[in-house]
Amino acid sequence: MADILTQLQNTINCRKNSGTEESYVAQLLHKGQDKILKKVIEEAGEVLMASKDGDKQHVIYETADLWFHNMVLLAHHNIGVEEVLSELARRQGLSGLAEKAARSQD
Repeated sequence: MADILTQLQNTINCRKNSGTEESYVAQLLHKGQDKILKKVIEEAGEVLMASKDGDKQHVIYETADLWFHNMVLLAHHNIGVEEVLSELARRQGLSGLAEKAARSQD
């Protein structure tokens, strides 16, 4: 399934250089970080509301929107999806409490 994230990342990166009249991604990136962050916050709120409503399909749909907008944010920072996946892999098998404690010591 990581392949779909890589494919999406490639599409987003290709659209970075598209005209804003042709691409929603190009529009977001052109408007800058604040616009991207507003979309991430908006989509996170929609995930929360879908969850509160208890509608599984709506949660899936809104989570896909949230992930997409997070991917645009990653592209804004020139961060590859593999970097995030590597971090998740690093955390695999760690206690969440231990991982959080290790971060607070930094």
